[in-house]
Amino acid sequence: MVYRALVWTWPFYAVGALYIVGPVLAWVLGGLAVLVLYLGPAVREDMRATGSIPPVIWGWIAGMFVMLVALWIGHLDWGLGTVKTIKSSIGWAKGWALLALFPLAGAVLPIRREVLVRAQCVVGLWTLILAPVLLAAPYIGLPEKIFTSPFKAVGGPGPEYFSVYFYTWDPASWTPRWQFYAPWSPFAALLGTVMVLFALEEKDIKWRSIGIAAGAVMIFASKSRMGLVGLVACTIGPRLLPLILRGWAWQVLAAFTASMAVLGTTLATAAADAVAAFKGARADSTRVRETLQRIATERWQTDGYWFGHATVQPGSHAVEYMPIGSHHTWYGLLFVKGLVGFLAFLVPFAWQMALALKDAAMGPRGRLPLGIMMTLMLLSFGENIEIEAYLLWPALIVLGIHARELAQPA
Repeated sequence: MVYRALVWTWPFYAVGALYIVGPVLAWVLGGLAVLVLYLGPAVREDMRATGSIPPVIWGWIAGMFVMLVALWIGHLDWGLGTVKTIKSSIGWAKGWALLALFPLAGAVLPIRREVLVRAQCVVGLWTLILAPVLLAAPYIGLPEKIFTSPFKAVGGPGPEYFSVYFYTWDPASWTPRWQFYAPWSPFAALLGTVMVLFALEEKDIKWRSIGIAAGAVMIFASKSRMGLVGLVACTIGPRLLPLILRGWAWQVLAAFTASMAVLGTTLATAAADAVAAFKGARADSTRVRETLQRIATERWQTDGYWFGHATVQPGSHAVEYMPIGSHHTWYGLLFVKGLVGFLAFLVPFAWQMALALKDAAMGPRGRLPLGIMMTLMLLSFGENIEIEAYLLWPALIVLGIHARELAQPA
């Protein structure tokens, strides 16, 4: 089921069904996990639970339940009514709930890493086959958007989640950007980073090459700054982490620290210039995001400290009419669900990150989970993770598999 759902990513996208497939798969797998735990030995042997639910998965389950409670209290505080509360609860079931359901499925069901790794590489093959048409589309007169699927009738964050595109135009430079099977280009770049991370775990060099090439195409064609950072940091970082346990690495670090007394000012100036250039590459986008974050922080502190404002709210011309509470997971949580919702996500996220960091320092098993957590961290600074969980589900399942591996005796 997991393999088929993943390798059919592009056909599902072609009919605008990806936003439906993700939540349905999450609740089916989550229900199956609960069922096999309940039935125990009554289940056939190859489908039995791999063990009890690991503590960090309980953390995700508790955190996402608290998120739902915060949503209900926020709606009560602002008098948004029963209909709006029901709609928002359904939105929770299609978003935040997935951050608990997919790791639960990975921790309990007998899903193997290798299956997900190979399936991601198959998606990469689809991507490389379609890439020439997508990349040529704006130059040979093909339309920007192909169609919007009638599946939009089920409801979602917006029509872009059910639309099929060849490419989109960047309003700042009026040049084409490609989003592949994602709703917009920056998210496609992080999905490309995830594809590279999975491909690096593939043992077959042919499939590994396909996955890495496809991920790189997604990152560069999306023209996303965040994707370029992810391609370098999220792939190299986990592989360098084991060095902290080696004595010679500490000697090199000591020498480097001492040299900073001489070179520190120059390097700090160069770093500041690099950051300024990075932000200036898409200055309008940076300005809008920073303004959204400032407004969200001020509104959270003044009138929604504990449980937030319950929903995102329309933005003004100053933020190009982007909703307040969007484009940043952490500021969005503070604005929409207050400090309670912020902590409900922060605690299991930090817990999972700590487990991945420790295991990556000990050996190669932790590389993929740490790369995934680093990618999610990057994503959280520019996107709202909950409305993109429907495409991040293979990575979320791997986090559950990793929690299971850590819980099992060596």
